[in-house]
Amino acid sequence: MADQPEPHTKRRLPLAFKWTAVVAVGIFFTFIVFSVMLVTLMRQILINQEQGTIKETISAVELRLAPVTTNLTHETVLPRIESSSQTRLPDGSITGQAQGSVFDDSVIQKVSRDDMSLAIYDRDGHKIFTSRESDEPLTTVKHTTIKMVDNGRFRGMLARAPIVSSENGKMIGYLQITDHMTAFYATMKQIWEIIAALAAVALLVSTLVGFFLARRFLKPIKLITNTIDGVNDEPQSSVRIPPLQRNDELSDLVDEFNGMLDRIQRFIDQQGEFVQDVSHELRTPVAVLEGHLQLLNRWGKDDPEVLDESLTASLQEVKRMKSLIQEMLELTRADQVDVQFPNATADLNQTVEQVVNDFRMIHPDFVFTLDNDLPGEVYVRMYRNHLEQILIILLDNGVKYSRDRKELHVSAALDSDGVALAVQDFGEGITPKDRERVFNRFYRVDKARSREKGGNGLGLSIAQQLIESYHGSISVDSVVGSGSVFRIQLPTITYDEVLTLRAAEEAKQKEAEGTATDQIKSNL
Repeated sequence: MADQPEPHTKRRLPLAFKWTAVVAVGIFFTFIVFSVMLVTLMRQILINQEQGTIKETISAVELRLAPVTTNLTHETVLPRIESSSQTRLPDGSITGQAQGSVFDDSVIQKVSRDDMSLAIYDRDGHKIFTSRESDEPLTTVKHTTIKMVDNGRFRGMLARAPIVSSENGKMIGYLQITDHMTAFYATMKQIWEIIAALAAVALLVSTLVGFFLARRFLKPIKLITNTIDGVNDEPQSSVRIPPLQRNDELSDLVDEFNGMLDRIQRFIDQQGEFVQDVSHELRTPVAVLEGHLQLLNRWGKDDPEVLDESLTASLQEVKRMKSLIQEMLELTRADQVDVQFPNATADLNQTVEQVVNDFRMIHPDFVFTLDNDLPGEVYVRMYRNHLEQILIILLDNGVKYSRDRKELHVSAALDSDGVALAVQDFGEGITPKDRERVFNRFYRVDKARSREKGGNGLGLSIAQQLIESYHGSISVDSVVGSGSVFRIQLPTITYDEVLTLRAAEEAKQKEAEGTATDQIKSNL
């Protein structure tokens, strides 16, 4: 059979390259946008300044020529524009140094620039005066116009205005200013050159910034990838991502990922311990059953006494195995309460009262003292059956391990952390060594007595798992020969939260019922 070709690996761009490109383009694009906006604003400001200068010049020239009452001529224009001495004109007005030359005006002096030309025309469009031989052809206008022109022959600002006599209101000529704006275009060229140089620097800087940010952001991802590879190579590996020394979402991601690996490792360890413990615990009853079956096979057929003894012992071991399997199932379910009962609530006051009263009825030879300081209804976020199960486990252990003093004390009270429960017995107590392991699975302080009482060493493990699954805590204080006190701490919730959780649970049940109904209809 021919070898199968290896699957083609699709080529891809590294994420670091993508992030670098995105950040670099983003920063560079932002710089370009702001630069264009800034240049546009500066250009408009310079144009407005030029327009302001031209308007002031037009106003000054119109003011000089407005006293003329007839069509403009060389004789009426030149003395008012270029006169340097006083002269009496035919109309009786005086021009000359006393009135001042128009080019001595600070505004008109701006028109004397090499790139600007002032031209005066009569009302028939004949040129009378020009300051530069760079005028554009005149187009007669009725109102003052100032506009930018770029016709291939001329590029700049062109202003035209009619000249109206202030004496009789008649139009006597035209004024035109041709501004090549050489300084403006030179300034704009320099600005664009500076922007281009800054754009090149900005592109380089944005690329470096993008590369730095990409490496910084991808470092935790690379660490996570390496950690996953290490865990895949060795599932029992204790390798973890080094914590990031920064307070951000990536640091939270690393912490959550390490926490997830710790939980997975804990589950793996618990699974291994569970399998070992179950194998160890089942080995004895299976061996007992095997021995009695072999005994029955050899002599039990003909000996009624052997038959009766073997059947009794076998049934006892089967019963113990059944109890063990049930407790193991309960222990497994205790790990999943947050999924199975996310909206469950229970009234602690009522539950404690009920369980204690039940034990008073079941064990009339014991004295059960209840110190209940709870102010009415006190709710915890817990499935009621689980709360009952925890109290039953603790009270049942107290009954089993009590000796001469058959008495148990149960107390309940509120504190700053929620609600505190305590179950105290006056039995044999627990040694410090056993106290450290009393919540371990299948651990029994007195193995012989526990087996005699029917215990499998799972009760306290189930109680601890349930309490911790509901975000509580359990501890034990004990003195050998004087008894033990098991203390439980559980967070409480308000009645408004109870109503919210109940509403959520009802909605969940309705949704489940609707889904089931839809499934039935689809099957039909």
